[in-house]
Amino acid sequence: MKRRDPIELEIFKNIYHSIAEEMGAALRRTAFSPNIKERRDYSCALFDARGEVIAMGDHMPVHLGSMPMSVRAAIDRFELLPGDMVMLNDPFCGGTHLPDITLVAPFYFSRKSRRPDFYVASRAHHADVGGSYPGSMGLCREIYQEGVRIPPVKLMRGGAMQGDVLALLLNNVRTPNEREGDLGAQIAACHTGAERLREVCRRYGLGRATRAARELLEYSEEMMRAFLERVPPGTYRAEDFLDNDGISEQPVKIVAAITFADKVRRRISDPARPGRRLLSSPPAVTVDFSGSDPQVEGSVNAVEAITYSACFYVFRCLLAEDVPATSGLMRPIRVIAPEGTVVNARPPAAVAGGNVETSQRIVDVLLRALARAIPASIPAAASGTMNNLTIGGIDPRTHEPFAYYETIAGGMGARPTKPGVSGVHTHMTNSLNTPAEALEYAYPLRVRRYSLRPHSGGQGKYRGGDGIVREVEVLTDAEVTLLAERRTRGPYGLRGGKDGAPGKATVIRGDGSSQELPGKFNVRLRKGERIRIETPGGGGFETT
Repeated sequence: MKRRDPIELEIFKNIYHSIAEEMGAALRRTAFSPNIKERRDYSCALFDARGEVIAMGDHMPVHLGSMPMSVRAAIDRFELLPGDMVMLNDPFCGGTHLPDITLVAPFYFSRKSRRPDFYVASRAHHADVGGSYPGSMGLCREIYQEGVRIPPVKLMRGGAMQGDVLALLLNNVRTPNEREGDLGAQIAACHTGAERLREVCRRYGLGRATRAARELLEYSEEMMRAFLERVPPGTYRAEDFLDNDGISEQPVKIVAAITFADKVRRRISDPARPGRRLLSSPPAVTVDFSGSDPQVEGSVNAVEAITYSACFYVFRCLLAEDVPATSGLMRPIRVIAPEGTVVNARPPAAVAGGNVETSQRIVDVLLRALARAIPASIPAAASGTMNNLTIGGIDPRTHEPFAYYETIAGGMGARPTKPGVSGVHTHMTNSLNTPAEALEYAYPLRVRRYSLRPHSGGQGKYRGGDGIVREVEVLTDAEVTLLAERRTRGPYGLRGGKDGAPGKATVIRGDGSSQELPGKFNVRLRKGERIRIETPGGGGFETT
């Protein structure tokens, strides 16, 4: 076997990562919606010929860990030829929730190639994909209420846009011009990735480029196994709860048991060559969600791709930053998510909140379990919610529908050696808040207050970060929806640290009266009325 060249491996790692980053930059620059252009609610990645991810941009963890399932769904459904591009958002076919639309395109370096040499993919959260509520993030009971559901379909064939497919989508959303513009940005991102791959293959040769991709997968696996060998063997359990599903007030339990094997690696004999020893690759870790509650009536159900993505994120965070973020990281890890539970829901479950809220709670549970195994490496709970705010109505300036969506940051959990960061997006989200200027320019809205929420972080030797106060006034009659968590119990502290403050939501009426609302609600506001969101602080950390 040829010895791996570490210098070449590092070069290709950075080449592929830079391509994914450039794809994201192209998407951001050409997008129409503030949600993508300003908040950067998108992700891009590169895949090898088998559909395994070899590089990710520094984008949204909830997108990236689940994107390989979308690519696999596209590959399994179609023979992808040069110039083809597949579109999908179906959560039960590789997607996450309906607003996240994924485009997958093959890359052929040569006309002689019988199958794609690589794949590129872009995913973006579209501010509206139809359904019962503006913004497509409402209190629904089944997926059919949440928006248009797109199985893998060819949006482009041989480089030509499929007008009927595009028309079908645009006729089922509230903001078709914005959706068409954002899809065009995603197409541009995929074209950018393909062109950069072509340059790499021309410079280094296809064989060298594909060999480097394979070696990156192997190296990622080796680095993950090397880390897992240092974790004390055993089973570490934890549980946590979602406040409710938005329909009933019953808490929703999520349980995880993480089992580290006694030996991560073992040698076996090669029957074809007696005396030679081969390295086998048994699962080094099993993450078992058995015992989690059955899927619920509301929209906080997570599909399997989300649970897998949360596991990918947590274990990736345990490694050094320079380890390649590839599919190889998950080869030593087995995930058990029983079908029909809140962590692997069956259709026609509503899932809009599973992507954004349940993913955060899965991370909290996994980190709580790992805090028992490697306490010096695990922070207290962050805010634990994305605080999904959607506002929709008719814009009096254009007389056209508008749909505004954003997630609002909170406090980061305190760490074993330092306090948490205030007012920051954490864990499964890596987006930004919409700047006040951009929000007021694009929508009939006014930001009345945007500040940190003092003293909301949990107390301890190291304090949790503070949350945010964001107050928005509607300048026209509008429908407001919030999907948020950590309203009945604050983010947990560790090692004696105190919990962070729970979040709050308040409507301020035109007459000056106010009404506190739960974490999940839909309400009509009149012109001049306001919605104020106070996000949770992070948990505190007392001792090391």
